[in-house]
Amino acid sequence: MQDHQRLIRRLNLSQKPLSKGQRRIAEFIAASPEKASSMTAAMLGSHCGVSESTVVRFAVAMGYEGYPELQEKLRSLVRQHLTSEQRFDLMAKTSREDVLPTVLKNDLQNMRKTMEELSPDDFDRAVESLLSARRIYVMGLRSSAPLAQFMYHYLHQILEDVVLVQNTTGDVMEEMERIGQGDVLFSISFPRYSSRTLECMHFARQNGAKVIGMTDGEMSPLKELSDLCLCAHTDMIGFVDSLAAPLSLINALVVAIGISRRGELEEHFKRLEGIWNAHSVYIDNAHE
Repeated sequence: MQDHQRLIRRLNLSQKPLSKGQRRIAEFIAASPEKASSMTAAMLGSHCGVSESTVVRFAVAMGYEGYPELQEKLRSLVRQHLTSEQRFDLMAKTSREDVLPTVLKNDLQNMRKTMEELSPDDFDRAVESLLSARRIYVMGLRSSAPLAQFMYHYLHQILEDVVLVQNTTGDVMEEMERIGQGDVLFSISFPRYSSRTLECMHFARQNGAKVIGMTDGEMSPLKELSDLCLCAHTDMIGFVDSLAAPLSLINALVVAIGISRRGELEEHFKRLEGIWNAHSVYIDNAHE
């Protein structure tokens, strides 16, 4: 972490002053966040020369229910800054035989945590914002690009004016040049976050558009630039992003929007089926 004090400011939800012992804990976390994130409250207290109860009070003073919640937020911040090499090292000790169950269990855990923590009200607001938008811009760069393409593919079948921002013109800003009042930018990014994505979110807000962010948690830099933020867990065991939960969340958004436009969508699919059949787009199982 290059800016240690910024890390502590992001962790300190309450913004309250800390005691002398608590400041020692904060200083150690700021200097060695990776090491601190793997320590129990007792271990952290021992290292900082304070009691375990002081560590717990430190977590509460920072605005958390307890040390486990603070530790999880710290781990989230640490993961945001892992290089590809460091992420690869996370799975170095995993045997080939263990890969399949380990990855699938990890994806299931991400799905479960997302379902438990996602606000239904935020989900409904996102659906209404997309339905009422003049134009929707869907953006996801680098590892988030497949998510954006998937969302665009289905939204384009339901709604009339949907744009996929995919850097095909040489610069993504050119593809968003007309964004403005009444438009929505649906922006997707997960660790390591795309700096270009954040620039486009700022640009959209400057031009009066609403910004919906999809990211991995409250500590994400997308949170600050979003009018509404949907979080999906992507905790990974290696260098490959776990995108099961984000993809499922996008699926839910598309289904909810489709249900809201049921009549129009039925007519649209009837026309599409005629086109697909006329041009043999899909294999006719009856002739196999």
